[in-house]
Amino acid sequence: MEILIAAIIGILTATGVFLTLRGHTFPVVLGLTLLAYAVNVFLFAMGRLTSGLPAVINPAQGGYTDPLPQALVLTAIVIAFGMTAFLIVLALKARGELGNDHVDGRTDGDLK
Repeated sequence: MEILIAAIIGILTATGVFLTLRGHTFPVVLGLTLLAYAVNVFLFAMGRLTSGLPAVINPAQGGYTDPLPQALVLTAIVIAFGMTAFLIVLALKARGELGNDHVDGRTDGDLK
């Protein structure tokens, strides 16, 4: 199971980096979103989540699940959503002002 989760994190990270290095704004936004997903899965994996145990300390239970990774992932989801919304608005504004969607502002004629 650990190998599967590590492979998923690696694939999400590699795909996110590849898309972030593209020249258009939409793949960059998708790449950053995939990187955020990879970080969330990584935080969950590092949290050692256990089933059947409460997230708060209960004297009647033999153990508990650490609530910190769950709180970190929920916070990261909210931050990633806000960042994605901001990037989309920024990309739309740049597209409207520049007339293209290249991240460096160049046109197709400049790339040749």
